[in-house]
Amino acid sequence: MPTLSSLSPQLRQYLVVTGNYWAFTLTDGALRMLVVLYFHQQGYSPLDIALLFLFYEFFGVVTNLIGGWLGARLGLNTTMNLGLGLQVGALAMLLVPAEMLTLVWVMAAQALSGIAKDLNKMSAKSSIKLLVPDNTQGSLYKWVAILTGSKNALKGIGFFMGGLLLSSVGFTHAIAIMAGALTLVWLASLFLLKQDLGKATYKPKFKEILSKSAAVNRLSAARLFLFCSRDIWFVVALPVYLATELAWQHSAIGSFMACWIIGYGLVQAFAPHLTGKRSGKLPDGQHAFGWALALSLVPAAIALSLNLSEMPTQWILIGGLLVFGAVFAINSSLHSYLIVSYAKEDGVSLDVGFYYMANAKGRLIGTVLSGWVYQVAGLEACLWLSSAFVIIAAIISLSLPRHPS
Repeated sequence: MPTLSSLSPQLRQYLVVTGNYWAFTLTDGALRMLVVLYFHQQGYSPLDIALLFLFYEFFGVVTNLIGGWLGARLGLNTTMNLGLGLQVGALAMLLVPAEMLTLVWVMAAQALSGIAKDLNKMSAKSSIKLLVPDNTQGSLYKWVAILTGSKNALKGIGFFMGGLLLSSVGFTHAIAIMAGALTLVWLASLFLLKQDLGKATYKPKFKEILSKSAAVNRLSAARLFLFCSRDIWFVVALPVYLATELAWQHSAIGSFMACWIIGYGLVQAFAPHLTGKRSGKLPDGQHAFGWALALSLVPAAIALSLNLSEMPTQWILIGGLLVFGAVFAINSSLHSYLIVSYAKEDGVSLDVGFYYMANAKGRLIGTVLSGWVYQVAGLEACLWLSSAFVIIAAIISLSLPRHPS
């Protein structure tokens, strides 16, 4: 095995960026599962639990919009390290005594975590554009897919870790363990990341945060509805349904959702092979439309099966989730490649930040609707809305650029 010093500077930076992203993702997934299960245990309603993540998603929208501009001006090393530091601070806020963990206090901690998450993600995704030569689009697709897929696999492990830690050591000790580990990663990153990574050759003006590229704008709109379709039933409605209607234990819910996210991440990593890379094809707008259309059928089929099928409910949900996860993973990986491909190299974080702003806005809408729609109309209504949102994403994808015949 080659030593770290014998690797190329670009590969060393890629490994540092990926390591930071992985460590952050573990804590992010574990924290989400801890918050959902712990506060459900404390008697919070589905809508209250959704509100705990309101600021997390809202500040993700703001952060992606401004973070891309900051990354272009200050460098992606600065925004990535800032994200790691803020996540340590967010975890520290949750170490207060239990009686201080009010709705407002937890929302504030989640707001800080949302800022941290999207600074970290925007920095990692933008860095790949700079570390892979612009004339090797096949390699770009591969490395984006690996980064995105591995991140989601680790987020799944984080879900499992959150459920396990809550069951074994309790909420406060779980938070303390994660805060200590992430602090060590943050300190290492401060010394290892290059100082000028991702800094634009000019000083972009603040008004440039709004993308002027039609392709980026349309892809961002499709991304918003795509992630809204996932989170409207996955974030709050599903874990609460499993706990209340099917009487699953917290550790079982965490383990199941962890396995789902891990499988989802593995499919993302292999998405280039599933979308024609072996035959020399790279995805375009036509691929985005076709895969979105296929995805729209899945939540509708689950909703119909819950009404009409005589199969046990939990097997319908498990089977439906597996199919949804696989097809959604391919959609997400296609989008992640297309945005990095469309983005300008000089100031890449401006376009990537704008795109992930739309991603965060979709999660925000989906999260709030997940709690509200489930509380008012149940899981089936969440599934029908999920299908409708994907159809909108497919329609928008029709206008994305296509390769010439």
